[in-house]
Amino acid sequence: MFRSLKKLMEHEGVLGFYKGNGASVLRIVPYAALHFMTYEQYRCWILNNYSALGTGPFVDLLAGSAAGGTAVLCTYPLDLARTKLAYQLTGTRGRFGTGTSCIHAQPAYHGIKDVFRSVYTEGGVRALYRGVGPTLIGILPYAGLKFYVYEELKRHVPEEHQKSILTRLSCGALAGLLGQTFTYPLDVVRRQMQVESLQSSVQQGDQRFKSTMQGLTTIVRTQGWKQLFAGLSINYVKIVPSVAIGFTVYDMMKTWLRVPPRENTRSVSA
Repeated sequence: MFRSLKKLMEHEGVLGFYKGNGASVLRIVPYAALHFMTYEQYRCWILNNYSALGTGPFVDLLAGSAAGGTAVLCTYPLDLARTKLAYQLTGTRGRFGTGTSCIHAQPAYHGIKDVFRSVYTEGGVRALYRGVGPTLIGILPYAGLKFYVYEELKRHVPEEHQKSILTRLSCGALAGLLGQTFTYPLDVVRRQMQVESLQSSVQQGDQRFKSTMQGLTTIVRTQGWKQLFAGLSINYVKIVPSVAIGFTVYDMMKTWLRVPPRENTRSVSA
């Protein structure tokens, strides 16, 4: 990880660390809002219509999976734009400690609008959702596991510690760790599908992956099974604190906004 950071700093400077960050911020705001809002709505709908399932963690698993799929479908083009902006070659002139200058290739895209315009011109609306298959296949168990593990861990925490920020952060971190580990190979396939157009334009090759399963088998056959987990350690550094902070802030915001506890939510809505 540190070698990659050093290389990125040398080639692209500090701004290279934030390539595609504008698209990432534009995506994460509606994505997180939809994710948490639809989770609560799906959970309430399941409890009201399928009471036989009870109120246990299985409901959190179903509601979390459905919420993750809904949020992905609504924000996927922004995720595609973020990935393309982050993976592209940059056109910057850098000066290193030796005093020599280096000119890199010009960027393929000049912003989010340019990505949308270029991708839409190449393949229409369908192109804006390239790679959504493995994303959905990955997000359904990932989002479900996140909410399942987080809510289940909180149920086993003594009541006097349930409002502790450290406790919530710990539960969220474990939820992100387990969810990311089980679904990471699908994320690798998704990103390779998203950047294939950039690779094919350089290599003049055809698209390699036509489905999620084909992507998995091709990567294992040509690059080895370890490639399915390439970059997982870096993802731990990013995802685990991200999920922990997300769940903690969400619970704290509900308290500050005086949202009724879940036990009362059903009676109020009824």
